[in-house]
Amino acid sequence: METHFQQELNELKAELLRMAGLAERAISNAIEALVKRDTPLAEKTIREDVQINELELSIDDRCLKLLALHQPMATDLRFITSAMRINIELERIGDLAVNIAERAISLNQEPQLKPYIDIPEMAEITQNMLRDVLNAFVTGDAALARSVCERDDKVDGLNNQVFRELLTYMMGDPRTITRAVNLIIVSRHLERIADHATNIAEGVIFMTQAKVIKHHADAGIDRNEGKR
Repeated sequence: METHFQQELNELKAELLRMAGLAERAISNAIEALVKRDTPLAEKTIREDVQINELELSIDDRCLKLLALHQPMATDLRFITSAMRINIELERIGDLAVNIAERAISLNQEPQLKPYIDIPEMAEITQNMLRDVLNAFVTGDAALARSVCERDDKVDGLNNQVFRELLTYMMGDPRTITRAVNLIIVSRHLERIADHATNIAEGVIFMTQAKVIKHHADAGIDRNEGKR
């Protein structure tokens, strides 16, 4: 029979999944607003960020109460502290999606600089990373979490590619500078979202295996391999 403590842990998990769903939708809507030049959708994305912020406060309060009232040990303690970390990362992802939506509004007021190819691909990868890392958290799948870490390199590569391409636009025609800079910032925000998903994955590995892989403490993953 499920104990009251276990029920509270399940409710915490459900709230985190709801928050992750909102964050994922915010990324999707922000990029769609950019690609389809849909300013009302960008504005809607910005307004809906309040839901993520409210959940962040609720989850933080729930975690603190669980720690104070139940004084969990071992696996349960790692679960709750990981949930607190994921909560922070998801709130930051929501903020980055808002920033992308704000850039979309600015870009939609001018002629489109170039076809959007790499940026939507980056967004798709980051959304899949976020979806998979939350699945890894729920199921305790360390292997899936590690695969999220490995995909971060692909996003980094696309970010560098976008920067190089847009730099050529700016060098060729100064009138493109404002639009190019806005797109570089969008790309950079997506790269940061992938970093946050990777941070969550590192937390999942700690929760499930009590292993710290941050700063390459685990030799099983070398996220700088091939970059030297």
